[in-house]
Amino acid sequence: MERPEQKPPRSRGHETGKWLRPIGLLTSIPFLMMFGPLIGYFGGNWLDKRFGTEPYLMILFIVLGFVASGKEVWKLIQRASRDTE
Repeated sequence: MERPEQKPPRSRGHETGKWLRPIGLLTSIPFLMMFGPLIGYFGGNWLDKRFGTEPYLMILFIVLGFVASGKEVWKLIQRASRDTE
């Protein structure tokens, strides 16, 4: 006697995966907000010492680091909200 074909059990992975991706994206925000200005600080500090312009380039690069980080955070938030819809 042949066994009837069985359907595979439904997995809840799709529902769970729908929320895991945005959570993963949103947890990277603190790292972005930390590393952008830090890179700006070290890069600006190095350039200031090289050209003797202390502290102007360091301040400029820190501000640019915050702007770049903010832009990336905005993109991540938009992507995470789009993924949850």
